[in-house]
Amino acid sequence: MSDVQEATNQLLHVNLHENQMSIKVTESDPRSESEHLRVTIGATVPTGFEQTAADEVREKLRSSCKISKDRGKIYFDISVESLAQVHCLRSVDNLFVVVQELKDYQFKETKEEVLKDLEELAGKLPWSDPLKVWKINTSFKKKKTKRKKINQNSSKEKIDNGCGDKRDERDVKKEVTDNALDSCILDYYENPAIKEEISTLVGDELATCKDETDPEVLKFRVTCNRAGEKHCFSSNEAARDFGGAVQDYFKWKADMTNFDVEVLLNIHDNEIIVGIALTEESLHRRNITHFGPTTLRSTLAYGMLRLCAPQPTDIIVDPMCGTGAIPIEGATEWCNCFHVAGDNNPLAVNRAANNISSLLTKSQIKEGKPSWGLPIDAIQWDVCNLPLRTGSVDIIVTDMPFGKRLSRAIFYSSIITRWIHPSEN
Repeated sequence: MSDVQEATNQLLHVNLHENQMSIKVTESDPRSESEHLRVTIGATVPTGFEQTAADEVREKLRSSCKISKDRGKIYFDISVESLAQVHCLRSVDNLFVVVQELKDYQFKETKEEVLKDLEELAGKLPWSDPLKVWKINTSFKKKKTKRKKINQNSSKEKIDNGCGDKRDERDVKKEVTDNALDSCILDYYENPAIKEEISTLVGDELATCKDETDPEVLKFRVTCNRAGEKHCFSSNEAARDFGGAVQDYFKWKADMTNFDVEVLLNIHDNEIIVGIALTEESLHRRNITHFGPTTLRSTLAYGMLRLCAPQPTDIIVDPMCGTGAIPIEGATEWCNCFHVAGDNNPLAVNRAANNISSLLTKSQIKEGKPSWGLPIDAIQWDVCNLPLRTGSVDIIVTDMPFGKRLSRAIFYSSIITRWIHPSEN
């Protein structure tokens, strides 16, 4: 062996040794641990829009997504560093971290045996990583939760017959300011520059999670969602016995209303999924500040718009907009299109205009400077005589005003249509 070859081999050996040392140091770093900690997230979505939600997850999180046999649920794997982005998904209602999924679970024949098995199951589950994720998630939303409790009375779906514009403008601005300042989770997705800050927070939280015990005794409850006809027990019985075992295992205090941790026991036929809730209320509660009798959920509005596949410069019209949920969601997510909100009811148009104004104020506060506005406008018109020229609209999407709440019909219907320009025929 020549001197050059020998020197090269020695250098490779030194570099390999240094790399191994650096790997050991990195593995002990909580921030590095956060990058390798992967968990399964479950999300509830509007029934019928499971595929739409799965597509959004694949597009925005670059993660594979599984649609559950239990309607209205999807599951996907993420690194804990992406937790903030998960809260920014537009198509999901509620989120939870999966503790364990038990497929083809064999229930015993008698109720007593089944409930006994559920009690024993609580002590066998891998709680450690999901609880770390819950703790990190709680640190994200701590300020947001306090604000919601303070404003709980003032946010009772302001069905004010269109008179919401009489509110003090300073009060509205202060309310929106609180929303903007406390929504650090939404800011993460819209401003990736603070990703390093989130990573540091995750690392710090993982470091504190290494403590064996928490001096504060947590309060919890168990919620059981059950579907299937072959169960010999009720949801309340399963939640009661499983919850008792969880209490014995962690020494937590049970509290059905003022709880810190919500443990989910989802049972669908022969499948059991245990999870820990990451949201206290549905994520569809966004954008709308002035509500009407049939305000559409923002997650539904997003799903309907996504099915239309809007393209830049598209003109999108909701001819029966109500409070403007669909156009407002569109202006938020598809800002390269122009959205028109119209209705024949002056009160509805007034509510839509107020919601647009609130969204504009929120946008200005987030950017910290005056905004050029939003690609949206509201107008009062007769849907049977729209003041629109032929071929001037690309997409029409609306939630038609039928349903039990309006006592107008016995069915619910929505329209999703793409209008083709004459030149495309």
